[in-house]
Amino acid sequence: MTDDPASHIDVGVLQAVFDGTNTVASPVLQCVQVKPLAAGGQGGPERFRVVFSDISNFVQSMLASQINHYVLDGKLKKGSFVRLKNFQTNTVKNKKIIIVLDLDILEELGECEKIGVPQPLETKADEVQPQSTTIHTGGFYGNNAQAAPQQQQSLPSRTNTTSTSASHANIYPIEALSPYAHKWTIKARCTNKSDIKTWHNKNGEGKLFSVNLLDESGEIRGTGFNEQCDALYELFQEGGVYYISSPCRVQMAKKQFTNLNNDYELTFERDTVVEKAEEQNGVPQVRFNFTSIGDLQSVEKDTTIDTIGILKEVGETSQIVSKTTSKPYDKRELTLVDNSGFSVRLTIWGNSATTFDVQPESVIAFKGVKVSDFGGRSLSLLSSGSMTVDPDIDEAHKLKGWYDAQGRNDNFASHANMGASMGAAGGRMDPVKSILQVKEENLGMSENTDYFTTRATIIYIKQDSFAYPACLSADCNKKVVQIDDGQWRCEKCDRTHPKPEYRYIMQVNASDHTGQLWLNCFDDVGRLIMGMSADQLMELKENDEKAAGDVFQDANCKTWVFKCRAKMDNFQDQQRVRYQVSGASPLNYSAECNKLAEMIKMYSME
Repeated sequence: MTDDPASHIDVGVLQAVFDGTNTVASPVLQCVQVKPLAAGGQGGPERFRVVFSDISNFVQSMLASQINHYVLDGKLKKGSFVRLKNFQTNTVKNKKIIIVLDLDILEELGECEKIGVPQPLETKADEVQPQSTTIHTGGFYGNNAQAAPQQQQSLPSRTNTTSTSASHANIYPIEALSPYAHKWTIKARCTNKSDIKTWHNKNGEGKLFSVNLLDESGEIRGTGFNEQCDALYELFQEGGVYYISSPCRVQMAKKQFTNLNNDYELTFERDTVVEKAEEQNGVPQVRFNFTSIGDLQSVEKDTTIDTIGILKEVGETSQIVSKTTSKPYDKRELTLVDNSGFSVRLTIWGNSATTFDVQPESVIAFKGVKVSDFGGRSLSLLSSGSMTVDPDIDEAHKLKGWYDAQGRNDNFASHANMGASMGAAGGRMDPVKSILQVKEENLGMSENTDYFTTRATIIYIKQDSFAYPACLSADCNKKVVQIDDGQWRCEKCDRTHPKPEYRYIMQVNASDHTGQLWLNCFDDVGRLIMGMSADQLMELKENDEKAAGDVFQDANCKTWVFKCRAKMDNFQDQQRVRYQVSGASPLNYSAECNKLAEMIKMYSME
């Protein structure tokens, strides 16, 4: 190292950053302390507090979680030097802090002990009110010199008013929100608004809606229930920019309901302040994390991703009927290609399908598509997802340039049937395995589902929970709950029935000459094994428990050919392999004898 590291530090820059006189876009500082913070709740992201010095002063800072890897990899540590590329300044409880969103480690400067005797950055008497927020990536958060104190209002979100940044000095980036943050305001764009959803069960009824909110630091989901649903639904419009201020609950995200990359989500409360921003510019339109079409084969099934491609083909609109709700849904299939040399089929639904009017060879960016392995890798646009035609982003310009230069005449490989070994059971020849082979080969222990066929004899059937009460609606089969005598409620269909239809959900212990295995069987297989419907068996059990026991006994000691799938499952916070029977047939002794004869011939000596 030839240079004195101190000569690279921007001395006095911290004071200039906070008083608005800074002219250094990416200041160089020394790290003088790194300390981990408690995670934001169980499963929350690890956070780090860092103290930076400019020789004259030092300031407390917090790292955004996306740059934690610098600490975890041992690159950002006491004595190292950094260049701040993207950061936000703030004043909380009269203490100045920096939230760092991106930085570079200046490894060429090495490491050394703390340079000089930096002093804490003092808060001046005229800075008692929270300082304005300055984000150093194009002035997204603005630079508001004087901030009037925020007044606590009762139900301020009930009117669709506009607000300027001058009345919102203490602006937080979404990335910095946690259950421990108080008195915050975010400025974010609504990138998606759901329809109002209702529910009705034995505990009551209600309604909700949700929005996806985006700023330059990240995204977060917000949900309004009942009164907040009524008050805020019309206020939020897709594409609009809003100030949202506490009190507003920040809690761990329910990942089954959101595809956003954030461990937290918001729940709007009675006094949550939501105001439409007068300045609608300066906030990102949408944030993408693209996966190329060529990489889809390595993406796990049911993963939610973003992708971008050239629209190669547009299919006609068709309609399917849902097996669970019996409702018709419109769909349209699109074919996308990109410079990876692959094409993929992507399905859009509902109004997006019927109103789709995009010309082939356009660039389309999709946010929130689900990866399926039906017939190989394919994609499906989720209801919470979105698509943008010819977006003004670098990836779209590069893709269009490639297509115009050479891609228009290229041939593309398809993901269809590349995952044939994981396709539907109907046309698949599953390998025949003994129970010992299933266990020794660790079937079901990988990320993918494993399929196999086994010949085994039933030696025990669990009788305590062999069936469940199901909805009587055609193709529903969801579990119903008894809310009163002669009233069985189905949440999926939103209907009440006088009685249920019982369906099998059985666990059987099957054995061959190598071992035993617990198998899970649904209604079709249960009818084959028991020789009667679950309704009939349940009625028999209620009237004559001994006769029902005899039926279970008669089903034992019979040999079947089971077609199974093995997949890792979570049960009571423990992982285990679940073996699900997709089909069963009685042992065909003639066919089995022929197979054995062929095997014997293989061993015959000439």
